[in-house]
Amino acid sequence: MQKISVLLFLIWVSFLFYMGIALFTSGFLLTRVELTNHSSCQELPGPGTLPWGSQGGPRACWMASRFSRLVLVLIDALRFDFARPQHTQVPGDPPVSLPFLGRLGTLQKLLETQPHHARLYQSKADPPTTTMQRLKALTTGSLPTFVDAGNNFASYAIVEDNLIKQLAKEGRRVVFMGDDTWKDLFPGAFSQASFFPSFNVRDLHTVDNGILEHLYPTMDSGEWDVLIAHFLGVDHCGHKHGPHHPEMAKKLSQMDQVIQEIVKRLENDTLLVVIGDHGMTMNGDHGGDSELEISAALFLYSPTALFPGTPPQEPEVIPQINLVPTLALLLGLPIPFGNIGEVIAELFSEVKDSQPRSSALAQASALHLNAQQVSRFLHTYSAAAQDLHVKELHQLQNIFSKASGDYQRLLQSPQGDAAALQTVIAELRQFLQGVRAMCIESWARFSLVRMAGGAALLATACFLCLLASQWATSQGSYFYTLLLPMAWGLAGAIVCAGLLAATGLTLDLVVLGALVAVGSLLPFLWKAWAGWRSRTPLAALLPRPGPVLSLLLIRFAAFFSDSFVVAEARATPFLLGSLILLLVAQLHWEGKLLPPKLLAMPRLGSAAPAGPPRHNSSHALGLGVGLLLCIRLAGLFHRCPEETPACSSSPWLSPLASMVGGRAKNLWYGACVGSLVVLLAAVRLWLHRYGNLKSPEPSVLFVRWGLPLMVLGTAAYWALASGADEAPPRLRALVAGASVMLPRAVAGLAASGLVLLLWRPVAVLVKAVAGTPRTRTVLTPFSGPPTSQADLDYVVPQIYRHMQEEFRGRLERSRSQCPMTVAAYQLGSVYSVAVVTALTILAFPLLLLHAERVSLVFLLLFLQSFLLLHLLAAGMSVTTPGPFTVPWQAVSAWALMASQTFYSTGHQPVFPAIHWHAAFVGFPEGHGSCTWLPALLVGANTFASHLLFAVGCPLLLLWPFLCESQGSRKRRQPAGTEADSRVKPQEEEEPLMEMRLRDAPHHFNAALLQLGLKYLFVLGIQILACALAASILRRHLMVWKVFAPKFIFEAVGFIVSSVGLLLGIALVMRVDGAVSSWFKRLVLSQQR
Repeated sequence: MQKISVLLFLIWVSFLFYMGIALFTSGFLLTRVELTNHSSCQELPGPGTLPWGSQGGPRACWMASRFSRLVLVLIDALRFDFARPQHTQVPGDPPVSLPFLGRLGTLQKLLETQPHHARLYQSKADPPTTTMQRLKALTTGSLPTFVDAGNNFASYAIVEDNLIKQLAKEGRRVVFMGDDTWKDLFPGAFSQASFFPSFNVRDLHTVDNGILEHLYPTMDSGEWDVLIAHFLGVDHCGHKHGPHHPEMAKKLSQMDQVIQEIVKRLENDTLLVVIGDHGMTMNGDHGGDSELEISAALFLYSPTALFPGTPPQEPEVIPQINLVPTLALLLGLPIPFGNIGEVIAELFSEVKDSQPRSSALAQASALHLNAQQVSRFLHTYSAAAQDLHVKELHQLQNIFSKASGDYQRLLQSPQGDAAALQTVIAELRQFLQGVRAMCIESWARFSLVRMAGGAALLATACFLCLLASQWATSQGSYFYTLLLPMAWGLAGAIVCAGLLAATGLTLDLVVLGALVAVGSLLPFLWKAWAGWRSRTPLAALLPRPGPVLSLLLIRFAAFFSDSFVVAEARATPFLLGSLILLLVAQLHWEGKLLPPKLLAMPRLGSAAPAGPPRHNSSHALGLGVGLLLCIRLAGLFHRCPEETPACSSSPWLSPLASMVGGRAKNLWYGACVGSLVVLLAAVRLWLHRYGNLKSPEPSVLFVRWGLPLMVLGTAAYWALASGADEAPPRLRALVAGASVMLPRAVAGLAASGLVLLLWRPVAVLVKAVAGTPRTRTVLTPFSGPPTSQADLDYVVPQIYRHMQEEFRGRLERSRSQCPMTVAAYQLGSVYSVAVVTALTILAFPLLLLHAERVSLVFLLLFLQSFLLLHLLAAGMSVTTPGPFTVPWQAVSAWALMASQTFYSTGHQPVFPAIHWHAAFVGFPEGHGSCTWLPALLVGANTFASHLLFAVGCPLLLLWPFLCESQGSRKRRQPAGTEADSRVKPQEEEEPLMEMRLRDAPHHFNAALLQLGLKYLFVLGIQILACALAASILRRHLMVWKVFAPKFIFEAVGFIVSSVGLLLGIALVMRVDGAVSSWFKRLVLSQQR
């Protein structure tokens, strides 16, 4: 099989998976319909006159304006307990001392001294709790959808009706300062604006200090109607240090001082709103729907009395979007068209009038106006989309009709009963709360046709991988059988798509890609089915169910359990450990392990061992124990999911900069640098052992000199990053510059090393013997230089064997007459050396994106991979001429190890666990308007394990050949006396190692194809399970918290792994081509 056909076939199979993922995603993660209708003062939301108390009021729109000005202080990630007043400690209870408790003393003071002017609420944010979605909800009153979370760092202008647009329409002067996310959401909506970059979570002060420079002068100037200040320091402090760090106390104290200064400048017609858009977890992250993430503070204050009564003992819990209709009516604005929030009724009570009926009537008026607006929205939305439950919609409309009729009758009877008014208020609130609950349940629109089509395409791709992996090693012509049907199907699908486009039919890219995938797949399956029916039964080509495939099926079924998905960080090491024990037991069952004494005993009636190679049982057991120990040590680096509050995350995943003690920080820094040195030394020793370190090739020279520079740059960057806050003021500019240049230098060195490796990948040492005639040549069945690939494949193994004979001194008799003119050292490890070198070069920039102490995990990763490869090599025979096969247990263990490393590096398949700090490694000031580069850095941090193990996957095929040298040296003299050894000292020839693959290039290419298909099958089974689980359980309580994020992470992980697999196989083929060119030049020089 030609090399290019292997890559093309794997690319095609990967394309099938990509289209299955895209088609399923387009049906599963859909956004709701966004209406572009707008409310206006000239059009009431429902029939009737202006509400009670609105006639003749100032700026009367739907309701008379109560405040002329608004100061909105948005403290990003202001969790509710950050603002909650600290009550007197109960005698006997242990004192509670947390950095974030009691820091906002101004709020507590206002609540105690002016209870009718201030109120604190616990506002519940709707997930996802990311800033862009919260801002959208806080201005439109609508609910964000799950897929909107992907837009958090690429915000787009809000097209729905919102408060900012209503303010601008009414001619209000809106001044903004703070987070530049508002610039993209509301372009051109502010009369004055001071935007500051928001993405650098390591910077705690730039945005806040920039706001303070403009805040007080703007308030004093009076040239504003609405002033919005969006502070980011608390949120960034949570991301960088967590809420329990002393720096959080400083930030909250600064915010308290800001609130105190603002209160001093407030006038009687001004309303102050202090709000957090979301909370944060115990680690300082957000994005999910845990209690700490959705719980935010909301504080209202005005110099004039707001509330008729005193605040309750426990703050009231309200949905966060309730602020939108409340502010709209208080400021004399129409409520945004798509709002589904409920007004905070107590803000519309008559403070000066002590009569209960007056207050109740004012609250009922505001609620009725709110309910009319929501009812109008439901009517318009249900006509545009069909995703609301019809039966529940009718029930809610009946509730509203009854409440509206009762309200109108009460307005016509001035002496109406106060109890009847309370009944009307309860009915209106029931309607508004029911609408919100219905929308939350309904706004997860699914396209079952696309979901089923995507899942079917994924299942077909998995079946294709399973079938083709068994068929790849059979005899026959693969190029025409595997590629021509795909090419014809692809061409037919493109022609079909072109005809559809010519006829004017609209077809989106996802459906077009799915048509191309199906069109290319059907001819292949039809031709393959026809051929298999005539020769071999289909069942005979499928692998027999074994322990490993049974394990894969168990893992497949486990993805349907939310408990397993949550506990996968613990389940994956258990499965990996079980598979390792199974491997050791299987070696024993198959008779490939013998006690040490039996290894030295000759077989009865035979002078040399026959059959498959046998290995020392203690050696295999030692490898297994070492693997289990590495798995256990890697498990010490873990991050607990939110659903397991009893679990405690490893403190070793945090950066060194978060440590307080200087001595402990220095010890950890030394351990991290030591792990880099050990990793570098291990790779150099490995290359030295196989002789490749002596090669003068550029890639080897880079290993000798470039890798130490990368280690030095990484260690220097860690030193600066861990102590940047402690640097003297005169050196901070130098430290900042070095923090930018060092990561970029390491990345540049890595790129240079990979380019050198691709340019000259053959790492051998070639020597010419002086004074030798050029008469000896390799016997070939053709004359002249090789003219075809078949000629070259025939002569290459002969040349390699002659080189070995010359180097080992086996041709003593012919050396004096016609010795070889060229000797090459260690061609037998040329493929593995290239892959290991590429992995090492990739590891350093990926490691730079993680916290310093994750370097220990990377060291365990390389050691664990080394032990696993040796254990797998013990069960694979390489003495046969082919075909070469990588067993299922090897591929499954490799994929499980990638998943285990994903969790050991501190990741979880949830959005709050994403390491956003990776986007600023080498770019501490942010990326400006560029979004692909930070996404690339964060993605490289998240899926580093997927990439490394996928690129290193060819080692599963190469490593048993590499280990042949050890076994052959040990088996060179299996039995007999010293005299027998002198009679035939060199009975066995020197092992060919990886050159054995070139004895049968057809089998080599087939083995690479089979390995790639098996790896794609194992990964495809996981993504198929996640897709089916998300589809079947789409109405499950945990679908958006567990199953949807798991599917997204598995999908992106599959894409990264498939690309890495293609790159790894392409690298092996590049080395193979370079070896062929090298041997071709050698033959030409010999024949001259």
